[in-house]
Amino acid sequence: MKKQLILEDGTVFIGEGFGADKSTIGEVVFNTGMTGYQEILSDPSYCGQIVTLTYPLVGNYGINRDDFESITPAIQGFIVKEVCDFPSNWRNELSLDEYFKQKNIPGLAGIDTRKLTRIIRQHGALKGAFCNIEEDVEAVLEKLRSTRLSTDQVSRVSTKKPYPSPGRGHRVVLVDFGMKHGILRELNQRDCDVIVVPYNTTAEEILSLSPDGIMLSNGPGDPKDVPEAIEMIQGLVGKVPVFGICLGHQLFALAMGADTEKMKFGHRGSNHPVKDLLTGKVSLTAQNHGYTVEESSVANTDLEVTHIALNDGTIEGLQHKNYPAFTVQYHPEASPGPEDANYLFDRFISMILSHKQEGAAYVKA
Repeated sequence: MKKQLILEDGTVFIGEGFGADKSTIGEVVFNTGMTGYQEILSDPSYCGQIVTLTYPLVGNYGINRDDFESITPAIQGFIVKEVCDFPSNWRNELSLDEYFKQKNIPGLAGIDTRKLTRIIRQHGALKGAFCNIEEDVEAVLEKLRSTRLSTDQVSRVSTKKPYPSPGRGHRVVLVDFGMKHGILRELNQRDCDVIVVPYNTTAEEILSLSPDGIMLSNGPGDPKDVPEAIEMIQGLVGKVPVFGICLGHQLFALAMGADTEKMKFGHRGSNHPVKDLLTGKVSLTAQNHGYTVEESSVANTDLEVTHIALNDGTIEGLQHKNYPAFTVQYHPEASPGPEDANYLFDRFISMILSHKQEGAAYVKA
């Protein structure tokens, strides 16, 4: 069935629809990863967005039960050059088309994804609409340009109630702004006793759980749309070790007095080089964000930059000068992508141990 993608700048792409037969509107972004489409489409950080994959062949190994990063995908739509109808892999259970039909997600194949990516790189992320080929382009454009995209993505993807993921090690309270399951897996592998809480949980409620450490998860949208989280973080820093990832990194920066800004087209992919300024080591990282910490705003805070992106020099990591707290803009849990930065979870555990030892020494004295 023929479908069309209409961008707010008036560009029209015509291709073949797959998945759910429905119209949708969202922010059109691109991801440069060559593999990992299942993790990409199930990443809650894409809530409200139509995702374009720059790699041309998608769906070859199908959909399996193990590689999801959330139970219910939050993407608005999926765009590929070529979708595989007959995947081949020993773990395959469904084709991409079958899965999208189950989850009521529309897809579009057969368009020039290179051209679409170049448009986004030139103009920045744009609003776009999936619709039937019969629909009038000018009428869709008028509706598209007057549509205001949602700003409540975090509340849509965050857990509604706290829940445990038990372990016998350190207790970590994981604040869910749109958590990828990979973060929870990494903490579980280190035997942490994890309690996942909603994004709007207060600092007092978190401290009442007697945490040894706080994890601030990834998530979708503009960090300034989550003011309650900024207040919560301010009530935690200095009391418990904190580790923030992606949106958690941006919220931490805002809470400490820095500022954030929207990027032209963001970082989304599994091949972004980042330099750790503390060690000099360069890691290939998985990333998915459209906002960044504004560099000059860090100068008048108690934060120092620990990581930078080698492609464009943007801030990729921060740490507090006085308290046990650090954050990174990228995804050390990968899922998908390289696991070069996995060591940061061990750094977090070491920070928790040091904080406990310092507390014990203080009590003994």
